[in-house]
Amino acid sequence: MAILEVKNVNKRFGGLQALGDVNLSVEENSVHAIIGPNGAGKSTLLNCLVGKLTPDTGSVMFDGQSVLGRKPYEINQMGISRVFQTPEIFGDLTVMENMMIPIFAKRDGAFRMHAIESTANEKGVIEQAESMLEDMSMIDKQHMHAAAMSRGDKRRLEIGMCLAQEPRLLLLDEPTAGMARADTNNTIDLLKQISDERNITIAIIEHDMHVVFSLAQRITVLAQGTPLVEDTPDKIKGHPKVREAYLGESA
Repeated sequence: MAILEVKNVNKRFGGLQALGDVNLSVEENSVHAIIGPNGAGKSTLLNCLVGKLTPDTGSVMFDGQSVLGRKPYEINQMGISRVFQTPEIFGDLTVMENMMIPIFAKRDGAFRMHAIESTANEKGVIEQAESMLEDMSMIDKQHMHAAAMSRGDKRRLEIGMCLAQEPRLLLLDEPTAGMARADTNNTIDLLKQISDERNITIAIIEHDMHVVFSLAQRITVLAQGTPLVEDTPDKIKGHPKVREAYLGESA
C-alpha cells in the first residue's frame, strides 16, 4: 500500500521546467531512494512534499490526504518529518535540550525557546528525551553542546529529533553529504536499524550510490525534472540509460 502518492506534478520557475509530469509512489514501510544529477529536480520535488513549494499542477497525497496548501508545520503534524542537507540543530543548546524540543512540540503543537527551562523538570519530557538518546547511542553526549559534535553525530541527533515526533514518513535530503566514510557507514547502519525496528517509511535523496544501494528497496531516477525509470536496485544497476547517465559503465 502506498503511503505517498505524487501524480502529474509540474513546477516551473520562469522559463525553467524544474518538474515535468512527475509521478511517484512510495510504499508504506519501505525505503525509497530518489537519485539523479544536479539540476534533476530532486530538491524541488522534496520541497513540494513538505510545503516549501507548491506545484503548478498535480497532486501530492499522504496517507490519502492532500498536503497541498498546508503549511510546513501542518504537514509535519500529519506525520512527515524531514532531515535537511545541513543538520538543522540548535548548536548553542546541549544534546539533551535539542532532543527535548521536538518532544515538547509534539505534545503542545508548538515550541517556544523560553519554554526549555519550564519543561526541564518535567519527568515525562526528560524520560522521552533520554529514551531517544539511548536509541541513538548518544546518551553519553547529553550534556555536550551540539555545535561541538562531529558532523556524523549532528546528523544522528537530527534524525533522533525527527523520530521523536513519531513520523510515519521520514524524508532525508542527502543525509551523508560531507561525511567521512566511517560516519557514512554509521549513518547507513542507523537508517537500517530504523527501517527494521520502527513502523516508518523512508524516502531518501542521495548522491552516494553506496548509501543508495545499501538502503533502498525501490529507486526512482530523475532526469531534467522527469522520472527516467523506477525499479528495484538490481534493475536500476542494469538499466543501460541509468548506467550511462548516472552510475557509469563500470557500476
